[in-house]
Amino acid sequence: MLSRKGSRLTERNVDDLLEKLRGLFSDITAKDIMVTNIISLTKDRTMWQAKELMRICKISGVPIVDNDNHLLGLVSIEDIILALEGNHITDPIEKHMTKDLITFAPDVDLEGLIERFNRYRYGRFPVVDSEGRLLGIISKKDIIGAILDKFRIIYVHDARRKEVLERNVDWFDRSLISGDYVEKKSADFLFHIDYTEVDMAGVGSAKLKSYLKTRTDDDSLVRRVSIACYEAEVNVVIHSGSEGYIYAWYDESVIRVRVEDYGKGIENVEQAMKEGFSTASDHVRELGFGAGMGLPNMRRYSDKMVVVSEARKGVVVEMNFYRNGRK
Repeated sequence: MLSRKGSRLTERNVDDLLEKLRGLFSDITAKDIMVTNIISLTKDRTMWQAKELMRICKISGVPIVDNDNHLLGLVSIEDIILALEGNHITDPIEKHMTKDLITFAPDVDLEGLIERFNRYRYGRFPVVDSEGRLLGIISKKDIIGAILDKFRIIYVHDARRKEVLERNVDWFDRSLISGDYVEKKSADFLFHIDYTEVDMAGVGSAKLKSYLKTRTDDDSLVRRVSIACYEAEVNVVIHSGSEGYIYAWYDESVIRVRVEDYGKGIENVEQAMKEGFSTASDHVRELGFGAGMGLPNMRRYSDKMVVVSEARKGVVVEMNFYRNGRK
């Protein structure tokens, strides 16, 4: 499983990961990835102040903006070194900042981001709007980190699958996220999914939504949970050929949802994660299902998601939804 915290991502590791993610997340744009909590300075500050800010904040570059947040330039570690060597460290930033910048528009897709990182080999790029106002900053590791933070996907070919499937651990009894045994009897919400009633698809997620509204007034959180659960429930009905269950646990910090079935399973989760891919029959499509957005929407609306499946052995989907913002 990939993790930002505690991982050791070398430059080569990052490049390899980006190549793998390039096709899987082609719909992601710069605005989805950029870091918006930006530390910046104005051009009248000194290079010494820029150096001290970079040292204190442990950053390797500071964007320079005007009073309307228009990007004017960038001070990098290389600029600081040159200022020290030339005894210009007390000069105004305007004299020594890098002005010839390569920037991203917020709608540049992942393919474009990776292509420019590979072409220019800079550590980070500013993101600006059509009028040149600074919106955010992107580094290679931000791309990896943002994808993990936003989507929290673990594919069936990762280390967790090896642990769960190859060592014959019964993943219907374990949490895919924590690895602990699941106390299903302690679930705050339980719904049995009847796959024979296509017209009833979505009833479970609607009931879960009603239950959550009795526990919290966070409408945005309830909406995210209900949308992701709806997609999981519909997948059981139209794809599994088996009954299934929705379990949910509620506490003050996180809502945990687990949807499982015992049917056909998913032969290729990586392919199923791509938007528009569907194995639904023409009949199911005529009923308004099978658009190929189930797993992508679960990924989009949950804060952390794990899928484990094996052909003819069912599917387990676990999703976490954090109350106070994404973690």
